[in-house]
Amino acid sequence: MPEKKINDWTIIKILSWTESYLKKHSIDSPRLAAEMLLAHCLGKKRLDLYLQYDRPLQKNELSDFKALIKRRIQNEPVAYITGEKGFYEADFKVEEGVLIPRPDTETLVEQAIEVLNAGQANSKTMAVLELGTGSGAIIVSLAKKFSHHLYFASDISPVALAIAKKNAERIVKEKIAFFSGSWFLSLKRKPQFDLIVSNPPYIPSADIQMLQSEIRLFEPIIALDGGIDGLDCYRSILIDAHHYLTPGGTLLLEMGFDQKKGIENILKQYPQYGNIDFIRDLAGHNRIVLMKKSID
Repeated sequence: MPEKKINDWTIIKILSWTESYLKKHSIDSPRLAAEMLLAHCLGKKRLDLYLQYDRPLQKNELSDFKALIKRRIQNEPVAYITGEKGFYEADFKVEEGVLIPRPDTETLVEQAIEVLNAGQANSKTMAVLELGTGSGAIIVSLAKKFSHHLYFASDISPVALAIAKKNAERIVKEKIAFFSGSWFLSLKRKPQFDLIVSNPPYIPSADIQMLQSEIRLFEPIIALDGGIDGLDCYRSILIDAHHYLTPGGTLLLEMGFDQKKGIENILKQYPQYGNIDFIRDLAGHNRIVLMKKSID
């Protein structure tokens, strides 16, 4: 920051300077990043910054904000710096070691809500399982919407499970049963879930190095890398999911926009699934594959 009298650094001036500084360092959405980081630093909402635009920053506030800016120009994601990320209808705690929830995944939540709405119309209490819960954004969003269903979630990462539990306790209060394990390995092999959802890793291994540095250098690779063709996790889930779905139960999986054909080819091996549908996100990309367990 250039030298100025402390009182010269008002909120609006620091935002303008920071936007220019971040842009010079090729940081995406520099104005938004400046607002989010300053709001976090001052303990305010973004709107409050403009309601108090001529308020000067104190010396300690300037020092704290400068430290945040230094982290951002090293490509550390804003969500890790502030410790939270807005998703669907709540703010979720996140930290390094946990995948940052993406807007694309809200499409998965919306489809799951449609399934649960149908169950609610039949006055049925449904059992819902999320595989690879990460921050818990999906399962917690569903539990927030429908508190009377039964919710279960797993992850192989102890860091992710700890964060997911904190988000569940803070946002929904209702009990979600969390457990550690890779996909279905920790479960007894019997039909027990009406709905299974997952946003598995689906980026081909060779593409990891081409990701933005803030993703590649900071977010957990285990939550991104889907193997040679990006479909390893779908193979692992589809080979077993029908054993854990109730007859007519639904499986919802997020997918890469260009993976429809590959998933269709995998599904040809499993007549246990029917009513297969591919659902597009707001950008018009295939984002969700929905299927139901065939009723014998």
